[in-house]
Amino acid sequence: MSNNEKLLIKARLLSRYEKMFNCPICGNSMKVEQSVSLVCEKQHCYDISKQGYVNMLFHTTKTKYDRALFESRNIISRSGFFDPMLEGISNRILQAQGADRGGELKILDAGCGEGSHLMEVVSQLEERQSSHKVLGVGVDIAKEGIVMASKAGADQVWCVADLAHSPFADRQFDFIMNILSPSNYAEFRRLLADDGMVIKVIPGDDYLQELRKMFYSQTSKESYSNDHTMELFSRHYERIDSERIQYRVVLDSKRMNHLINMTPLSWGASPETCEQTMGDEMEVTVDFTVLYGWN
Repeated sequence: MSNNEKLLIKARLLSRYEKMFNCPICGNSMKVEQSVSLVCEKQHCYDISKQGYVNMLFHTTKTKYDRALFESRNIISRSGFFDPMLEGISNRILQAQGADRGGELKILDAGCGEGSHLMEVVSQLEERQSSHKVLGVGVDIAKEGIVMASKAGADQVWCVADLAHSPFADRQFDFIMNILSPSNYAEFRRLLADDGMVIKVIPGDDYLQELRKMFYSQTSKESYSNDHTMELFSRHYERIDSERIQYRVVLDSKRMNHLINMTPLSWGASPETCEQTMGDEMEVTVDFTVLYGWN
């Protein structure tokens, strides 16, 4: 398929959902014009890239999340590392929807990275129920991640955007996922539909504890607590629930290298320590706390 054909397919998808968008600069509604751009009423224009994503940032950003990190994260994700956590999320979404409710689900992944989490959840939902069409929408400030996501997920909507100035109209999403990524609770409240749910995944106290001990032995970073994040979450939602998902994974030397490349835990460690850890098979602890909140 040529790039022009891919662009046309993505433009048609965006045209179906153009009412979902608001201009991040002026807040006005938007339309797809000439199958190449999203344009608002005040003529702020955002081109649809040849890969099919839309860059809706209006300022430059610096981020440590580069192509190499996202490539490593994608490899780790495809190995099944996150599968129990993602299955838990899919189960909760199906439970929240119920068997008799039809229509379309719109799921926003806020801080989607290279899109693997969103694509897996959408795939699971589509496989396990037939009464809902599922639209996945991924947003991240890191362009490299969105480029990768748009190449792999043709049926989803992908945007480079700042969560503080998200390019969507009010009450557009039935579910908002926020997985191991910073939150913007004011925006979540604005974007979430009535009776919608925010699903936030944070590290549990034992998440990758083996790496913490290697990287930060005898320092304050060797231990971790998510109490502050949980308390902040509880302040923003009237109804909350939580679930702990914990398991262990054995990674061979290649996957260990990719795990170290993808995790921000390695950013504060010395290059020598990272190099010493790479190249060895290791069993690591995967520990997530999944928070569910309703407005």
